[in-house]
Amino acid sequence: QVQLVESGGGLVQPGGALRLSCAASGSIFANNVMGWYRQAPGKQRELVATITSGGRTNYADSVKGRFTISRDNAENTVYLQMNSLKPEDTAVYYCNCKVWRGWSPTAYDYWGQGTQVTVSS
Repeated sequence: QVQLVESGGGLVQPGGALRLSCAASGSIFANNVMGWYRQAPGKQRELVATITSGGRTNYADSVKGRFTISRDNAENTVYLQMNSLKPEDTAVYYCNCKVWRGWSPTAYDYWGQGTQVTVSS
């Protein structure tokens, strides 16, 4: 099992910045991908950014250039630095961890409970 604990959400004005943190614990194997997803009311949960255990990153077009994902493998923590925030960034942000155990091709998904980010004047 993997446990994910998120922090850093809150209320911010347009143009402001927040940094989200996600601390992972439990049975985390070397082959894993961590990331951030977000979901606004009435919308599907969407990918924000991911980062592999090797440091390869992927971003949604809507956040590219504004958000930066990073990780500290020694601490099993992933971060999302969010700059130049816009009202449309308002959502619940979820931390995600995909784990491949041993040589199995099946990935297991783990999720945090989410942290609210509200961008408003």
